[in-house]
Amino acid sequence: MTMVADSRPKPLPIVTDENRPFWDGCRQGKLLLQYCDQCQQHQFYPRLYCMHCGSSSIRWVQASGRGIIYSYTIIYQNKSPEFVRDTPYNVAVVQLEEGPRMMSNIVETDPAELRVDLPVTVVFDAVNDDIHLPRFKAL
Repeated sequence: MTMVADSRPKPLPIVTDENRPFWDGCRQGKLLLQYCDQCQQHQFYPRLYCMHCGSSSIRWVQASGRGIIYSYTIIYQNKSPEFVRDTPYNVAVVQLEEGPRMMSNIVETDPAELRVDLPVTVVFDAVNDDIHLPRFKAL
């Protein structure tokens, strides 16, 4: 059976007990990061322990949602049926003010305007009732 390019749904993140607070925050329009009370470092992606010091004394805190583009690329070809009609699109690594880096997309910005160190802020893309993806737009 052959599928039409845009008929297959795009893959979505899997919500687990460990990352549920992150996705709940996104659904509420809040970017949440884990914060270690032991070493005072933020981390992303969600873990059961601090990636810096190994402590299990971590909690969820609201991030500013601001950062800069650390790196990016423009995808001109993607033969996966789920993405073939989206080209060109970008994939960016955003350095958050709090320290961690997140991979995402930059929206509402012409690809020619993208550059390293471009200030960005988070916006949320409601894909469905459960998943609101964090994306970023230029300031």
